[in-house]
Amino acid sequence: MLVLLPPSETKALGGSGAPLDLDQLSHTELTPVRGKLVDALVDLAADVPASLAVLGLSERQAGEVERNAELRSSPTLPALARYTGVLYDALDLGSLTKTEKARASARLAVASALFGVVGGGDPIPAYRLSGGSVLPSVGPLGALWRPVLEPVLGSADEFVVDLRSSPYTSLARIPGAAVVRVVTEDAKGRRNAVSHFNKAHKGRLARAIVQSRAEPSDLKGLIRVAGKAGMRVDLTGPGTADLILGD
Repeated sequence: MLVLLPPSETKALGGSGAPLDLDQLSHTELTPVRGKLVDALVDLAADVPASLAVLGLSERQAGEVERNAELRSSPTLPALARYTGVLYDALDLGSLTKTEKARASARLAVASALFGVVGGGDPIPAYRLSGGSVLPSVGPLGALWRPVLEPVLGSADEFVVDLRSSPYTSLARIPGAAVVRVVTEDAKGRRNAVSHFNKAHKGRLARAIVQSRAEPSDLKGLIRVAGKAGMRVDLTGPGTADLILGD
């Protein structure tokens, strides 16, 4: 199976891996677009005020621009260790066993504005680029990514679970993917999508998936894995399900 996670704006710094080598990333058919975006981001970083404006950053975040300037020379970390924040705190990669970490690298991937999609173990540097960004030399990222990323993700011959957030679903559609929504349910059974706890519970679901010896091949299998981890997930349609939180 393949679980596609959203990225995080924040990234862990440093790393012990060799500098970025695009040929070492999963899905080498994406290399030309990745190279174009890396070049554009590095070039943009030469103009700090312009970078701050394009990336929606404040002057206090100028360090993010410096990291973009060093994209090709800075050390790398596996993607699942590079991304930080609420979802990745809930996944808690560091506490997984060696076997579970191997499953995480095999089963989890991360959507990326810069790289399209990266495998959990792919070595990447720290960077700053959001799905909704518009680089002056490139234009909207969706227009650049959709023609190449949709065929890659759409051709996966495995069960795909799409947990991406909206800025990243717009970069590529995956018609056959299962979509899991995080919702609350009140005493009358009414459900509402949530935002505050959304990422944390997606991280918990990803953790349950990599801790399970079973590898779900459909939504019913995913629901069983979630249930064993103490989560309630209901099937809501042929390719949709709700992860339900108590109100």
